[in-house]
Amino acid sequence: MKKKRDKKLSRKSKILKSKFKMTKRKKFKKTKKKGFKKQKKRKKTISKRSFKKLKKKTRKINRKSQKKRKKKTRNINRIVPKIKIGKIKLPNFNKQIDQLKKLSFRKVMGFIFKPLIKSFEDYRQKKKIEKLRKIEKERKEKEKKIKLEEQLRLNLKEQELRQEIRIERERKKDIKNFLRKEQAEIRKEQAERQRKFLFELKLEKQVKNFKKREIKELQNLERIALKEERSDYAGLQARIEKLKEKYRAIRDQKIKERVEALGVEVQQGDDREALLEKEKQYTLERQKIENCLESFYRSSVSLCFQINKRYIPKHRSILRVIDLRFEQSEIYIRWDDASEEDWLLLIYIKNNSPKEGIVIEDKTDPEKNISHEFKTTEIFKASDMMVDSLIKLLERERQKKAS
Repeated sequence: MKKKRDKKLSRKSKILKSKFKMTKRKKFKKTKKKGFKKQKKRKKTISKRSFKKLKKKTRKINRKSQKKRKKKTRNINRIVPKIKIGKIKLPNFNKQIDQLKKLSFRKVMGFIFKPLIKSFEDYRQKKKIEKLRKIEKERKEKEKKIKLEEQLRLNLKEQELRQEIRIERERKKDIKNFLRKEQAEIRKEQAERQRKFLFELKLEKQVKNFKKREIKELQNLERIALKEERSDYAGLQARIEKLKEKYRAIRDQKIKERVEALGVEVQQGDDREALLEKEKQYTLERQKIENCLESFYRSSVSLCFQINKRYIPKHRSILRVIDLRFEQSEIYIRWDDASEEDWLLLIYIKNNSPKEGIVIEDKTDPEKNISHEFKTTEIFKASDMMVDSLIKLLERERQKKAS
């Protein structure tokens, strides 16, 4: 086997060498022809002396070309033995003949219809995938719709909350502004009361001066009477004393009636000074109670005004504030068409002492009657409570009308 291979390799190497030589010869002939053509042209122009030089040059060129050829042949002889050619395998037809023998009608039919069956199965699979995709798409769309609806509900709720917060802020601002205005009005009224009180003091001084002047006039009359009728002096003095007593009794009676009208207890032994002291104490206490309830009265008035302006429906009567601070130390809030007993909110001082605080009784909810206690300085807290209770009442009224 090895010898056969070596023979084949040697043949191939010879064939390659012969081909290589043929190609070289052709090239050499071409170069020679070109060289001869050039030489013929030059021979015409060149002299005999130059002809010898040309011969020498051509010889040198031929020698160089021969050396180059020898080098190339050597290189080819080195490379050719290294080339290995593998076995050429021929196809084995025996196995294919055995397989054809094994074939049957079923297998042939299966082989023919296999692509059709496969295509049909692929079609069914595609249909299933499309159905599943459609179902998935519908599910996603439903989920999107549900999410959008939830988002819209949340947005609406947030908007309602914002509106409520904004309305509450505006309401609080309005109430605070009204309370500030009322506080300013209260200060003005207090200043006016102080002015009136000073004016009354001036009047009292004038009355005292009038009394002094009256006493002086009486003294002058007495002197005149002494001068003119010394004999009738005793009778005149008695008349003067009677007039004094008469005037004094009239003044005392008026003071007593005035004090009794205020509701102060008057005893039989009370003289004029005691009655005036009682009247003064009563007016001072009334002023304290009135001043203590003044801010609550103002806040309730502003609250009713705002509710009547914005929130009261057309079919309902307005809210009204009834001021009984000086008479009963109380403030009522009720419907305008309701009776005096059917009040909604009642404000009064606990045990008629400002130190103990203020009580607000709430009857806006018919099921619950609540009483709240506040300090005299907690006007904003009390106003918030009144606002909340009255707004809840209005909401209940609206719900009743809607149902």
